[in-house]
Amino acid sequence: MKWLYHQFKKYWVLNLVGFILILLSIIPIRIAIASYQAPHPQAIFTLGGGPEREKFTAEFTQNHPNLDIWVSSGILPAQAFAIFQVVDIPTNRIHLDYRAVDTVTNFTTLVNDFQHRHIQHIYLITSDFHLPRAKIIATLVLGSQGITFTPISIPTQRPRESILRIIRDSGRCLLWIISGRTGASLNQRSPIICV
Repeated sequence: MKWLYHQFKKYWVLNLVGFILILLSIIPIRIAIASYQAPHPQAIFTLGGGPEREKFTAEFTQNHPNLDIWVSSGILPAQAFAIFQVVDIPTNRIHLDYRAVDTVTNFTTLVNDFQHRHIQHIYLITSDFHLPRAKIIATLVLGSQGITFTPISIPTQRPRESILRIIRDSGRCLLWIISGRTGASLNQRSPIICV
């Protein structure tokens, strides 16, 4: 028994890497199952970041009258509801959530809500410069929970985000998968909570 313990201790890095690789290999399987079980999106999920995202979502939603809309940490509720009201989207279809403090927590705060509602496939709406990072986070966070997504980008003139932000947030997603924590508490901002 001591020999086994010493071997494990000696190769802890390899064991950790092996564990992460096994964990990551499960995600594509869960995404494939979700895609098979729910080939069409069942909800719309918009990442907050400016009124243009809610405006785009309101227009997009007109072509999807049966889907609920989830907006994570977007503009103030009165402004958001006004945008959706202009295109006659009933308020009972709109779910505004303000628990997230960054892109990783946009996903980690709502993934349980999606699961409780048996949502396995979402439209993911965000700006084009933000989409590469959002797709990686969605793959790791949503995919690890058996939820797939169809990305929709909003055209902008902004340059793509840096690869360092993508790598950082990928690591935070792995931390969340393993521990249930995102590392957001290290961020200086405090969350705004609104119902």
